[in-house]
Amino acid sequence: MAERGYTVRALDESTWPAFARLVERNNGVFGGCWCMGFHEEVGKTSAAVNRERKLERVRSGRTHAALVFDGDDCLGWCQFGPPAELPRIKSRAAYEKGVTTPPDWRIACCYVGKGNRRKGVASAALAGALDLIAGLGGGRVEGYPEDAASVPAGFLFNGALSTYEKLGFVPDRKIGKHRWVVARVVEPVA
Repeated sequence: MAERGYTVRALDESTWPAFARLVERNNGVFGGCWCMGFHEEVGKTSAAVNRERKLERVRSGRTHAALVFDGDDCLGWCQFGPPAELPRIKSRAAYEKGVTTPPDWRIACCYVGKGNRRKGVASAALAGALDLIAGLGGGRVEGYPEDAASVPAGFLFNGALSTYEKLGFVPDRKIGKHRWVVARVVEPVA
């Protein structure tokens, strides 16, 4: 997947250093989360603990993300995984009330580093995640975006509703003041 000269690569041990540089340039992301907020680990931890937990997940293949690159620089990502890998979602109680078909995959955190927002990075990351999901067998994919007109760009943890809609996601139901459940099916590729 390429957009505006971007390339997308999976988060793994070879891309970890670029991912880590982006996170470190951006205060550990949301004050030290290191994109751990949607995994099952709970409780308040430090940025250093979150970094180590994320690295261990990368080493063991228990985390997925599509990283967007401009050359060697990682600009942002879209985290995805099966629900067991990413059990924690925002507006969980409202979500649980309306579940009819559980997803095969969940889009969790979408993040674009400061200075690169509104340049197509989030779209490239989400499209890249869908490509990676297709390579992993495809299936029903859910996301939990918000209306970008109602939430500042720096707080769109799950991405913008319009970005998802442009990539074929269909709104299913509202689960918060501005948050939606959106879904689409991704066909597998060999």
